[in-house]
Amino acid sequence: MSVSELNPSAGFREELAARGGATAARCYQCATCSSVCQLAPDDGPFPRRQMALAQWGFGDELVSDPAVWLCHQCNDCTVRCPRDAKPGDVMQTVRSLVVEKLAAPSFMGRLVARAGSTWPLLLGVPFLFWVAALYGVNGLQFPAELKGFREIVPHWLIYVVFYPVSGLAALAMLVSGVRFWNMLGSRAARSGSFFGNLIPVLIEIATHKRFGSCEAASSRRWGHFALLWGFVFAAATAGFAVLAETVLKTATPLPLVHPIKLLGNTSAVLLLVGGAIVVYNRLIGGNRTGASTAFDNFFLGLVLLLIVTGVLTEAGRFAFPPALAAWVYIVHLTAAVSLFVTFPYSKFAHFVYRALAMVHERMARPQGV
Repeated sequence: MSVSELNPSAGFREELAARGGATAARCYQCATCSSVCQLAPDDGPFPRRQMALAQWGFGDELVSDPAVWLCHQCNDCTVRCPRDAKPGDVMQTVRSLVVEKLAAPSFMGRLVARAGSTWPLLLGVPFLFWVAALYGVNGLQFPAELKGFREIVPHWLIYVVFYPVSGLAALAMLVSGVRFWNMLGSRAARSGSFFGNLIPVLIEIATHKRFGSCEAASSRRWGHFALLWGFVFAAATAGFAVLAETVLKTATPLPLVHPIKLLGNTSAVLLLVGGAIVVYNRLIGGNRTGASTAFDNFFLGLVLLLIVTGVLTEAGRFAFPPALAAWVYIVHLTAAVSLFVTFPYSKFAHFVYRALAMVHERMARPQGV
């Protein structure tokens, strides 16, 4: 892209600063960040160039820049920056702005991006929905003895809610992903098979291989690794549970030693461990772990709420009074709906954007490299 096509924006600079990227103004282009980054390719080092674009307000250029997503916020650059410009935090803020800009519908992107003030809405609406739905189904009357949570929330109601919600979230993510893919394609010619390059990228993400190159924030690798596989196992558990009930006609609730239940409990352990590592990194703070923003904290809080209420729901069936167990389950369903609804606009969307950027990187790479 030529200089004449670049459109600097004072509004972008102001928004970047308001979201936590104000330190970009300190950068004096010494290139220390690009020199120490183990992930930056020799023919396209980052984040020096991206810091310059952020300083000048070239938001449109940053939105279509794959390097923004190839960065894993190792923070090796941040701990060595002589000006404390915090390149890792700036790149993180840019990613949140990209997610908002590509959001479909756009108002949802704005809601989630401003989660510091909109979180009561993002959680309150799903909670009131479940209360209203259950009032209509059973008058919010709970059994004196709780044998299974289908006595509180019929499974048909869960299917009626989560199938459309997950379908709409997937459609919104598809629209945003296509926009992003097309933007990447406007920067460089690609060759080869998309799916042929997607498979090794997914393997690399599944093993968190690139995180292994990080030094300053090496512990982030295992926190993210545990969370990733915790969610994968949780999704598999939900799928197998639906199959067992609808096709195999398996009686519920499942015994604790049932393979599906064991898989679900494994996912709970992984989510708890991953969440604990992430929270620990946030608490110790500093340049090694990077700054926390409302955008990040809402997502982390929602994940923790889902994990904790999920564990309490399973234990509550045996240990809590039926009414208390029921309300814990309602809060758990609230967190689940909010997580699904905000998926295309939260840090969950990073998985899609980063994977696409990595596929583009492989397809745009010169032959023989």
